[in-house]
Amino acid sequence: MNEKIGNLFFSRAITPIKKNLVIGPVPGQKYSEIPFLFFLRTRPVRKMGRGQIYPDGSKSNNTVYNSTAAGIVKKIVPKEKGGYEINIVEAFDGREVVDIIPPGPELLVSEGESTKLDQPLTNNPNVGGFGQGDVEIVLQDPLRVQSLLFFFASVILAQIFLVLKKKQFEKVQLSEMNF
Repeated sequence: MNEKIGNLFFSRAITPIKKNLVIGPVPGQKYSEIPFLFFLRTRPVRKMGRGQIYPDGSKSNNTVYNSTAAGIVKKIVPKEKGGYEINIVEAFDGREVVDIIPPGPELLVSEGESTKLDQPLTNNPNVGGFGQGDVEIVLQDPLRVQSLLFFFASVILAQIFLVLKKKQFEKVQLSEMNF
């Protein structure tokens, strides 16, 4: 179940252990924290570094691109807005396959070179796990918020009663001094 609001995808990924919410793509500088406007228990948040895959399943330009065919690289055509089209002639039947690489990744193959199926055509910019990490966020339980409000109200009432008691004591002292 994918939902799209503007350029942002929301998707629920159900794993054997728990439910996950996938949100993206979002720029890391601007959205280092995402506030949730509802109350739940503690939820794990996985920051996937520099966006290797989007919630709709498409790859970003920050992931490794693999060959979709085994054969020889016939032609590498640079695209106008960046990126490449790599034409591979299959060794088995001579059919031509086109792999499209978006702008960003560096090519590891050149024309005339032979490729295997699923061989990397680009470098992997995410080697070393830069920018990735698991953290937990705590979304407040309504009972905790209500308890905190009750505590604040009781402290305020105690302060008010202490001031009133002090005023009463001062009146008694004043009346004793007048006699």
